[in-house]
Amino acid sequence: MKRICCIFIVLFTAHLSVAQRARELGITPGILTPGKYNAITDVTGVTVGHKTLINGDSVRTGVTVILPHGGNVFQEKVPAAVFVGNGFGKAVGFTQITELGNIETPIALTNTLSAFTAANGLVEYTLSNPENRNVRSVNPVVGETNDGYLNNIRGRYVQPEHVTEAIRAAQGGRVEEGNVGAGTGTRCLGFKGGIGTSSRVLPASRGGYTVGVLVQTNFGGILTINGAPVGEELNNYYMARDVPYVVDGSCMIIIATDAPLSARNLQRLARRSFLAFAKVGAFSSNGSGDYSIAFSTHEELRIDYSSRQAVNARPDLHNDRMSPLFLAVVEATEEAIINSLLAAEDMTGHDGKEVKSLSIDELLPVLDKYNARKR
Repeated sequence: MKRICCIFIVLFTAHLSVAQRARELGITPGILTPGKYNAITDVTGVTVGHKTLINGDSVRTGVTVILPHGGNVFQEKVPAAVFVGNGFGKAVGFTQITELGNIETPIALTNTLSAFTAANGLVEYTLSNPENRNVRSVNPVVGETNDGYLNNIRGRYVQPEHVTEAIRAAQGGRVEEGNVGAGTGTRCLGFKGGIGTSSRVLPASRGGYTVGVLVQTNFGGILTINGAPVGEELNNYYMARDVPYVVDGSCMIIIATDAPLSARNLQRLARRSFLAFAKVGAFSSNGSGDYSIAFSTHEELRIDYSSRQAVNARPDLHNDRMSPLFLAVVEATEEAIINSLLAAEDMTGHDGKEVKSLSIDELLPVLDKYNARKR
């Protein structure tokens, strides 16, 4: 009972905080228009769920899940692809995505040493569905970052049931950001990191497709926002003189789109997200596991597990129509990373360690100095 009360109190306090998003501060990366919620859930059918674990002074971790649609994902797989920016990670299920070009479970994000437990949770969830009673192989998809600075990661507090709880909590609409789920104990570019999301909708003349991105940020570099050298101005950046700075970490980038893309073009889309990774000042340090997973929710592309058709005829967007989507994923990824920083709050964790969030009071003068926001 003590643990439950502690978790409730911390989450309730966070809910009452006044977190702001990039656009509320005049930070508007790119030229394209966000969707209604400016979130990955703007892609029809996509839902997101969190399970946040905060207890005592040592537990600062959790699980975030992304579901591509509301049905049985194993029975109705979706096309998908993975791009590895830097492979210092403990990803689960990625080789089969690369081999077959689809995903068959929700995507789970968590901490490094809990990736395997989260995979067990996805397997248990999939096998528990009565429609899957004859299934004997499941490819769970899990990404991770190392939250071991604020979280006692060796405790491996994430359990399979937490994955199920996150899945059951998944919903569309507004996505909670910052110190939640898999972003609870993360750090980003010298500040408190977390979960962030954003989206872009193409004009009708370019297909009208939506691209949504969700990130779990836990990496280092030299923070740059809309071209403004924020990290340098605030003297909090990699290789700054006499500044303690941990550059290693990781970043997970999850990309959803309703465009009819093959696994090949989904991988091309995933690859472009790393252009945004660089725009915010990241460079994939040696110990940073940086990955993108992209999937399409287009209904005509779903892969029926029970189908016995020898030949599949599915829509596939032409290569020369991909450029607007490439732009959309770069813009959405950049803004999602910024949102993860702005939504995060100061946190104290394991062994009394503390990570400060990016101060808006300090940020805005820097952005104004470099004309990096709309006023």
